[in-house]
Amino acid sequence: MELTTRQFSQNTLIMLLVIGTITLIGNWVGYGISPVEAAPGMALIVVIGVVSLLLGRFVPLELPSFAYAMVIAFLLSLPYSPVQATILSLTEPVNFLATTTPILAYAGLSVGSQVTQMRKVSWKLVVVAVFVFFGTFFGSALVAQAVMSIQGSL
Repeated sequence: MELTTRQFSQNTLIMLLVIGTITLIGNWVGYGISPVEAAPGMALIVVIGVVSLLLGRFVPLELPSFAYAMVIAFLLSLPYSPVQATILSLTEPVNFLATTTPILAYAGLSVGSQVTQMRKVSWKLVVVAVFVFFGTFFGSALVAQAVMSIQGSL
């Protein structure tokens, strides 16, 4: 079933408002930052999310919406951007780790809904996951070693 633009926009806004609310609660409970203080920054993040999801739907490039969100946030917070100070002051009260709770919950629900497909892949999925984890760990360690050696930190 294909959603109309209006339905997609409404569903997107509702989803991001729920995630924003959960993030504000996590920000308050985990880091003691008042939801009133963090609400303007969260509203800005929700707006960027809605715009990026709409761009991902309507721009004929093969880019995920996440890429549009990254580019928008990057352009707004560049040192040469006229709105950089405002953007940073608004988003500073939103703790990054508070945003991860709803993201990880969504990832868990997404993986949970694909259990039957994961059973078809069986043990091969575990082997691939182990190689990905090892590769990520050792690749990060090599990059850190190289950078710290260049800087003379080691």
